[in-house]
Amino acid sequence: MAVKRRPTARAAANRPPPSSRNRPTPVAVRNQLLAALSPEDYQRIAPSLEAIPLILKTVLQKPGEPIQHVYFPGGGFCSVLTVLRDGSMVEIATVGREGMLGVSAVLDGRHPVSSTTMVQAETDVCYRMPVDAFRREMNRRGRFYELLTHYAHAHMGFVMQSTACNAIHSVEQRLARWLLMAQDRIGSAEFPLTQEFVAIMLGASRPTVTVVAGTLQGAGLITYHRGIIRILDREKLEEVSCECYQTATELLRLVTRP
Repeated sequence: MAVKRRPTARAAANRPPPSSRNRPTPVAVRNQLLAALSPEDYQRIAPSLEAIPLILKTVLQKPGEPIQHVYFPGGGFCSVLTVLRDGSMVEIATVGREGMLGVSAVLDGRHPVSSTTMVQAETDVCYRMPVDAFRREMNRRGRFYELLTHYAHAHMGFVMQSTACNAIHSVEQRLARWLLMAQDRIGSAEFPLTQEFVAIMLGASRPTVTVVAGTLQGAGLITYHRGIIRILDREKLEEVSCECYQTATELLRLVTRP
């Protein structure tokens, strides 16, 4: 029996230009920003959109490189990371189906980015758009421009909130916040998660994360076994989390609200 191989990250990133076969239809679009466009606006950009999968740990954008594409996830989520000289990384934003990746292209898509973007939860659908097509649509100064400019402001507020959170709040509060955001974007109470990854994202040591995760598990808020975490009591997890979860979530929710 032939084994069906999954597409590699390299294959997904080097697909041919969009064709009618892999363009998303207005009814099927799963990204909330694209779904907020009028049918007319959406139909105009549809030829520039290509639906691709996002594969775990794929790096979509690297620091020092100009943006080639912007991405509108249809599920899962990606982490936007600041990379330090010693190679250590700290997450500054989490982006799922509520947003887009490549926000600096809203202002100017020509300059290199200063952060890296990595897939942290897979999805079978993400809408990829060449940056040149994105800038052409932005230059029309229509609904697309208004929506993405609004999102860029909200994203900046999200980053500022995350920066303050990492500096002031406890690892327990930050872990609770991160788990809530992950559940919001994945749409499931159970998902894969390693303590090594959490330590990188939160800028904390792995032993500290182990202790904090054990505390949340002992309190009956989560279970953690063999790299799989399950949220058992979301209400109490929100109580443990800091104010930053609600603040950041409301910032992004307002973008597509009529």
